[in-house]
Amino acid sequence: MKKSLLALGSDALSSLRDLLPIVAVIGVFEILVFRQPAADLIPLAYGGLLVVVGLTLFIYGLRMALYPVGETLAHSLATKGSVFWLMIFAFLLGFGTTIAEPALIAVASEAADVAAQAQEIESSLNAKNDYALGLRLTVAVAVGVALMLGVLRILLNWSLPAMIIGGYLLVVLITTIAPKEIIGIAYDSGGVTTSTVTVPLVTALGVGLASSIRNRNPMTDGFGLIAFASLTPILFVLGFGIFVHWT
Repeated sequence: MKKSLLALGSDALSSLRDLLPIVAVIGVFEILVFRQPAADLIPLAYGGLLVVVGLTLFIYGLRMALYPVGETLAHSLATKGSVFWLMIFAFLLGFGTTIAEPALIAVASEAADVAAQAQEIESSLNAKNDYALGLRLTVAVAVGVALMLGVLRILLNWSLPAMIIGGYLLVVLITTIAPKEIIGIAYDSGGVTTSTVTVPLVTALGVGLASSIRNRNPMTDGFGLIAFASLTPILFVLGFGIFVHWT
C-alpha cells in the first residue's frame, strides 16, 4: 500500500511538472498580452488541477494494468508458440484501440465535410457518415495490419530501417496518383493513430514479445511497432481516397 501511494505521488509530481509550463505560458499571455483580469485565471487553474489529477490516475493505471497486460499476453503467446493467435491478438489490439480514437473520429468527420465540398461524395448526411465510417475503418484496419507486420518483423528478425524506408517510398509513389483532397488527410491519419492508449499497449506488446524470444534484444527489437502504426494508415487512406475517387 505504501509503495502504491509513493508511486501515485511520484506520478502526480511528474504530471504537475509537465503541466506547469503550459499553464504559465497561457497565464502570462492572458494577463500581459490580452489584458484579462486575474480572476479569469481561476477557471484555468481549476481546469489545470483536474488535468493533473486525470493524468496522474491515467499514468498510474497504465503502469499498473496496461503495460503488464500487453507484456504478459505477448510473453504467453510467444512461449506457447502460438503464432496464429499472436497475429490475431496483434491485429485486434491495433484495430480495437484505433477505431474509437477521439482524434480519428474528429479527423474523419472533418474529412467527410471536405470530401462533400470537393464533390467527391454527395452532400447528404448519410453520405458523409458513410465516408467518415469508411475512413475510420480503413485506418483501424491499417493499424491492425501494422502491428501484424511489426510482430512478424520481431519473429523473423527483419530489418526495421529497410521496411520503414521501403514503406515511405511506397507512400511517395502512391501520393503521385492519389486525389489531392485525400493526401493531407492521409498524412494526418498517421499521427492520430498513436493515441495515449495505443502507444503503451503496443510498446508493451513489442517489448514483451522481444523479451520472450531467444536472441532478441528488447531494446533493439522490441520497439518500432509505433512506426508501423504511423506508416500503414497513410498507405491505406491514400488507397481509400483513390477507391472513392474512381468509384
